[in-house]
Amino acid sequence: MSETLHTLAATCRHSEEIRKSRFLAQAAPVDSPEQALAFVRAVSAADATHNCWAWRIGQDYRFNDDGEPGGTAGRPILQAIEGQGLDRVAVVVTRWFGGIKLGAGGLARAYGGTAAECLRTAERVAIVAMARLGLHCDFAELALLKARLRELGAVPTQEQFGADGVALELELPAQRVAEAERRIADLSRGRIAARQLD
Repeated sequence: MSETLHTLAATCRHSEEIRKSRFLAQAAPVDSPEQALAFVRAVSAADATHNCWAWRIGQDYRFNDDGEPGGTAGRPILQAIEGQGLDRVAVVVTRWFGGIKLGAGGLARAYGGTAAECLRTAERVAIVAMARLGLHCDFAELALLKARLRELGAVPTQEQFGADGVALELELPAQRVAEAERRIADLSRGRIAARQLD
Protein backbone atom coordinates (compact mmCIF):
# COMPACT_ATOMS: atom_id res chain seq x y z
CA MET A 1 0.00 0.00 0.00
CA SER A 2 1.27 3.50 -0.82
CA GLU A 3 2.17 5.89 1.97
CA THR A 4 -0.71 7.89 3.39
CA LEU A 5 -1.05 11.40 2.02
CA HIS A 6 -1.92 14.25 4.33
CA THR A 7 -3.61 17.59 4.04
CA LEU A 8 -3.62 20.49 6.45
CA ALA A 9 -5.88 20.52 9.50
CA ALA A 10 -6.38 24.29 9.13
CA THR A 11 -4.93 27.35 7.45
CA CYS A 12 -1.45 28.37 8.56
CA ARG A 13 1.09 31.12 7.90
CA HIS A 14 4.81 31.77 8.19
CA SER A 15 6.77 34.91 7.39
CA GLU A 16 10.44 35.69 7.07
CA GLU A 17 12.63 38.52 5.88
CA ILE A 18 15.23 37.63 3.27
CA ARG A 19 17.67 40.40 2.23
CA LYS A 20 15.21 43.18 3.04
CA SER A 21 12.26 41.56 1.18
CA ARG A 22 9.40 40.30 3.34
CA PHE A 23 7.93 36.90 2.42
CA LEU A 24 4.63 35.66 3.85
CA ALA A 25 3.49 32.07 3.14
CA GLN A 26 -0.16 31.18 3.75
CA ALA A 27 -1.49 27.67 3.22
CA ALA A 28 -4.90 26.04 3.42
CA PRO A 29 -6.59 22.69 2.87
CA VAL A 30 -8.65 22.70 -0.36
CA ASP A 31 -10.94 20.14 -2.04
CA SER A 32 -11.32 21.64 -5.52
CA PRO A 33 -9.50 23.92 -7.98
CA GLU A 34 -12.26 26.51 -7.42
CA GLN A 35 -11.63 26.43 -3.66
CA ALA A 36 -7.86 26.75 -4.25
CA LEU A 37 -8.28 29.79 -6.51
CA ALA A 38 -10.77 31.37 -4.08
CA PHE A 39 -8.12 31.01 -1.32
CA VAL A 40 -5.48 32.59 -3.60
CA ARG A 41 -7.81 35.56 -4.27
CA ALA A 42 -8.75 35.88 -0.58
CA VAL A 43 -5.19 36.08 0.82
CA SER A 44 -3.34 37.86 -2.00
CA ALA A 45 -2.18 41.27 -0.77
CA ALA A 46 -2.99 44.19 -3.07
CA ASP A 47 -0.01 46.21 -1.77
CA ALA A 48 2.50 43.39 -2.35
CA THR A 49 5.03 43.21 -5.17
CA HIS A 50 4.13 39.58 -5.99
CA ASN A 51 1.53 37.00 -4.86
CA CYS A 52 2.94 33.69 -6.13
CA TRP A 53 1.07 30.44 -5.56
CA ALA A 54 0.67 26.73 -6.16
CA TRP A 55 -1.87 24.06 -5.35
CA ARG A 56 -2.12 20.28 -5.66
CA ILE A 57 -5.30 18.19 -5.54
CA GLY A 58 -4.64 14.56 -6.47
CA GLN A 59 -3.18 14.53 -10.00
CA ASP A 60 -4.23 18.16 -10.63
CA TYR A 61 -1.87 21.02 -9.87
CA ARG A 62 -1.27 24.61 -10.92
CA PHE A 63 1.29 27.26 -10.05
CA ASN A 64 1.85 30.92 -10.88
CA ASP A 65 4.97 33.13 -10.72
CA ASP A 66 2.94 36.40 -10.67
CA GLY A 67 5.59 38.42 -12.50
CA GLU A 68 8.70 36.83 -10.97
CA PRO A 69 11.09 35.23 -13.52
CA GLY A 70 9.65 31.94 -14.86
CA GLY A 71 10.24 28.94 -12.61
CA THR A 72 11.53 30.96 -9.62
CA ALA A 73 8.37 31.07 -7.49
CA GLY A 74 5.34 28.93 -8.36
CA ARG A 75 7.25 25.74 -9.15
CA PRO A 76 9.38 25.90 -5.94
CA ILE A 77 6.15 26.40 -3.94
CA LEU A 78 4.63 23.32 -5.64
CA GLN A 79 7.84 21.37 -4.90
CA ALA A 80 7.50 22.38 -1.23
CA ILE A 81 3.95 20.93 -1.16
CA GLU A 82 5.11 17.69 -2.79
CA GLY A 83 8.27 17.49 -0.70
CA GLN A 84 6.16 17.52 2.48
CA GLY A 85 3.96 14.66 1.16
CA LEU A 86 0.87 16.87 1.11
CA ASP A 87 -2.21 16.82 -1.11
CA ARG A 88 -5.34 18.97 -1.32
CA VAL A 89 -3.31 22.03 -0.34
CA ALA A 90 -2.98 25.56 -1.71
CA VAL A 91 -0.07 27.87 -0.80
CA VAL A 92 0.33 31.57 -1.52
CA VAL A 93 3.70 33.23 -0.90
CA THR A 94 3.45 37.02 -0.93
CA ARG A 95 6.58 39.17 -1.40
CA TRP A 96 7.07 42.80 -0.53
CA PHE A 97 10.26 43.80 -2.43
CA GLY A 98 12.88 45.39 -0.21
CA GLY A 99 15.26 46.78 -2.82
CA ILE A 100 17.83 43.97 -3.09
CA LYS A 101 17.56 41.58 -6.05
CA LEU A 102 17.92 37.92 -5.08
CA GLY A 103 18.70 36.35 -8.48
CA ALA A 104 16.93 33.28 -9.87
CA GLY A 105 18.45 30.81 -7.38
CA GLY A 106 17.84 33.14 -4.45
CA LEU A 107 14.20 33.66 -5.47
CA ALA A 108 13.58 29.91 -5.82
CA ARG A 109 15.13 29.30 -2.38
CA ALA A 110 13.15 32.16 -0.81
CA TYR A 111 9.76 31.14 -2.23
CA GLY A 112 10.28 27.40 -1.82
CA GLY A 113 11.87 27.75 1.62
CA THR A 114 9.17 30.04 3.02
CA ALA A 115 6.45 27.70 1.69
CA ALA A 116 8.23 24.59 3.04
CA GLU A 117 8.69 26.12 6.51
CA CYS A 118 5.01 27.13 6.63
CA LEU A 119 3.95 23.57 5.72
CA ARG A 120 6.55 21.89 7.96
CA THR A 121 5.12 23.48 11.11
CA ALA A 122 1.45 23.03 10.13
CA GLU A 123 -0.88 20.53 11.79
CA ARG A 124 -1.76 17.71 9.37
CA VAL A 125 -4.56 15.18 8.95
CA ALA A 126 -4.44 11.96 6.95
CA ILE A 127 -6.51 11.85 3.78
CA VAL A 128 -8.82 8.85 4.02
CA ALA A 129 -9.87 7.25 0.74
CA MET A 130 -13.65 6.98 0.66
CA ALA A 131 -15.91 4.51 -1.13
CA ARG A 132 -19.65 4.42 -1.85
CA LEU A 133 -21.94 1.46 -1.24
CA GLY A 134 -25.50 0.93 -2.36
CA LEU A 135 -28.06 -1.53 -1.00
CA HIS A 136 -31.79 -2.19 -0.92
CA CYS A 137 -33.53 -3.19 2.31
CA ASP A 138 -36.96 -3.47 3.93
CA PHE A 139 -38.30 -0.48 5.88
CA ALA A 140 -38.03 -2.47 9.13
CA GLU A 141 -34.28 -3.10 8.61
CA LEU A 142 -33.27 0.46 7.77
CA ALA A 143 -32.66 1.87 11.28
CA LEU A 144 -30.61 -1.16 12.43
CA LEU A 145 -28.50 -1.23 9.25
CA LYS A 146 -27.77 2.50 9.46
CA ALA A 147 -26.84 2.25 13.15
CA ARG A 148 -24.54 -0.76 12.70
CA LEU A 149 -22.85 0.72 9.60
CA ARG A 150 -22.34 4.08 11.34
CA GLU A 151 -20.01 2.16 13.71
CA LEU A 152 -17.75 1.61 10.67
CA GLY A 153 -17.76 5.31 9.75
CA ALA A 154 -20.49 4.97 7.11
CA VAL A 155 -22.59 8.07 6.42
CA PRO A 156 -25.88 7.83 4.47
CA THR A 157 -25.75 10.06 1.38
CA GLN A 158 -29.11 9.11 -0.16
CA GLU A 159 -32.29 7.27 0.82
CA GLN A 160 -35.07 6.55 -1.66
CA PHE A 161 -38.28 5.06 -0.34
CA GLY A 162 -40.27 2.88 -2.72
CA ALA A 163 -43.21 0.50 -2.46
CA ASP A 164 -40.83 -2.45 -1.96
CA GLY A 165 -38.41 -0.90 0.56
CA VAL A 166 -35.55 1.56 0.71
CA ALA A 167 -32.61 2.15 -1.66
CA LEU A 168 -29.75 3.36 0.52
CA GLU A 169 -26.42 4.86 -0.53
CA LEU A 170 -23.57 5.23 1.97
CA GLU A 171 -20.11 6.74 1.97
CA LEU A 172 -17.45 5.12 4.16
CA PRO A 173 -13.67 4.74 4.44
CA ALA A 174 -12.52 2.47 1.60
CA GLN A 175 -10.62 0.15 3.98
CA ARG A 176 -13.92 -0.65 5.81
CA VAL A 177 -15.88 -1.80 2.71
CA ALA A 178 -15.29 -5.56 3.11
CA GLU A 179 -16.24 -5.36 6.80
CA ALA A 180 -19.40 -3.39 5.91
CA GLU A 181 -20.38 -5.94 3.26
CA ARG A 182 -19.97 -8.80 5.80
CA ARG A 183 -21.98 -6.88 8.41
CA ILE A 184 -24.83 -6.23 5.93
CA ALA A 185 -24.91 -9.92 4.93
CA ASP A 186 -24.91 -11.00 8.61
CA LEU A 187 -27.66 -8.59 9.67
CA SER A 188 -29.89 -9.59 6.75
CA ARG A 189 -28.99 -13.30 6.98
CA GLY A 190 -27.60 -13.11 3.43
CA ARG A 191 -30.66 -11.51 1.80
CA ILE A 192 -29.04 -8.11 1.17
CA ALA A 193 -25.94 -7.74 -0.96
CA ALA A 194 -24.28 -4.33 -1.01
CA ARG A 195 -22.62 -3.18 -4.20
CA GLN A 196 -19.80 -0.68 -4.64
CA LEU A 197 -20.95 2.36 -6.61
CA ASP A 198 -17.66 3.89 -7.70
